[in-house]
Amino acid sequence: PNGLADVNHFHAAGGMGFLIRELLDAGYLHEDVQTIWGQGLCAYAIEPRLGEYGAVVRVKAPRESGDDKVLTPAERPFQTTGGLKLLVGNLGHAIVKTSAVKPENRIIEAPAMVFHSQEELNDAFKAGQLDRDFVAVVRFQGPRANGMPELHRLTTVLGVLQDRGRKVALVTDGRMSGASGKVLAAIHVTPEALDGGAIAKIVEGDVISIDANSGSLQVLADEQSFAARAPATPDLSANGFGMGRELFSGMRALASRADMGASVFAPVNSSL
Repeated sequence: PNGLADVNHFHAAGGMGFLIRELLDAGYLHEDVQTIWGQGLCAYAIEPRLGEYGAVVRVKAPRESGDDKVLTPAERPFQTTGGLKLLVGNLGHAIVKTSAVKPENRIIEAPAMVFHSQEELNDAFKAGQLDRDFVAVVRFQGPRANGMPELHRLTTVLGVLQDRGRKVALVTDGRMSGASGKVLAAIHVTPEALDGGAIAKIVEGDVISIDANSGSLQVLADEQSFAARAPATPDLSANGFGMGRELFSGMRALASRADMGASVFAPVNSSL
């Protein structure tokens, strides 16, 4: 969602067939896997087309990209590092997507503003309360709290503030599927707030430091006094009602950490 083109342009440039073939040839994928189509990933290095009488025919993916600004070969990557970075610090573990964040926005240190839903943050923006440098802490959005919903509505507001010249970032135990966009966003913070995570102890004004270059996520507070704080305990009862949420309350209670897959089943060889 952050590039110059959409999925139609991606497909026209060579699509998934080109991408899979490039990754296989460069040694970034295991070919010998069982898929729904059969054995091996080579079967996916194709381009489906309509043949005679409307029948689907599969031809080999093109050797050259139709537009190297959209889809580039493995030997000429858009950047030398991957698009994701693991953050580690006294707030736990998190993931940040760096691929769309400009280098000058990959290190943010600013006071925290705390919210317990994306609606709260949007309301504060509409009320003119966010025209400043800050790190938005949106917590109690993890697997156990409310099933870890998509928080894409945060992106527009934070993007607007960044365009105004404000230094803004996001720290959340919630999920973004890729919609974090150009804003520095430490997502999937683990442990989550409802599971004893340090994110539950952050208060307004705490200085948060996010460094996507070094992989650091810190609250700059006295270690002993921060550890002694009582975690926030908001009323989350509304998370259990409506839209079928009643059916999944048991699963939320059993869900593992986000970095363990947020699953109700213990992974193989797990020490849990």
